[in-house]
Amino acid sequence: MASLRFCANISWLFTELPEFSERLRAAARAGFQAVEAAWLYGSEPRELQKVREEIGLQVALINTPPGDVKNGELGLGAVPGREQDFREGLAQAVQYAKALDCKRIHVMAGRVPAGAKLSEVGVEMEATFVQNLKHAADVLSKEGIMGLIEPINTRITDPQYFLNSPHQAAAILEKVDHPNIKLQMDIFHWQIMDGNLTQNIRRYFPLIGHIQVAQVPDRHEPDSPGEIDFPYIFKLLEELGYQGYVGCEYKPQSSTEEGLAWVKKYWESKHCQV
Repeated sequence: MASLRFCANISWLFTELPEFSERLRAAARAGFQAVEAAWLYGSEPRELQKVREEIGLQVALINTPPGDVKNGELGLGAVPGREQDFREGLAQAVQYAKALDCKRIHVMAGRVPAGAKLSEVGVEMEATFVQNLKHAADVLSKEGIMGLIEPINTRITDPQYFLNSPHQAAAILEKVDHPNIKLQMDIFHWQIMDGNLTQNIRRYFPLIGHIQVAQVPDRHEPDSPGEIDFPYIFKLLEELGYQGYVGCEYKPQSSTEEGLAWVKKYWESKHCQV
């Protein structure tokens, strides 16, 4: 069985360092060969590109821009009336991805409008999301970039997020019907919303294009106290032949370095790095 490849999410890890360029270097020093990030749009892409090439790191994943954060937006993919803004944000994400040789972009769905209920606006939001994803599939496939959609739990993390379960995401992917749009499985969110991880991972494995991990309920390191048996999950993913990256998207309990014992133990057991 092939070993899993882990990438450091530098929006969550190495935040002791203010600049993303510094976090790239810190990830490499810690033994990672790849990183991912939410939003790098406050950084100059040429500077990030220079550092990435200098230290030889891969950038596995970035997100599309969140939209108007001050007004509570967290992605625009499923937000009716913001289609043009979504396309402009996608173009910006592609610009950064190309500069960083990043082959995956998480196309963020966005939130149900304040004061509205999913039962009231869900049909319109889904139709908007499907159309925007079809557009994204065409754009990204021409650039050799995979698009991803990620369910985010509405019980702890974001009560208003539109896309919140693997089942909902799979139904949307079926309507998009494009091989270049895949499912991003954040095990933290899946456990909170649905549990039944073994069966859900097996069921949706053919759709999965990227994976992220954090312990439930506190979103700390995979070896911290919590509900998920990560050694079992990692073995399951190895048995299924997962070839992509596993993103370390969690809140360190103390410093990032002190919390990396779990991944270093995995590397040592496999006689490998990421």
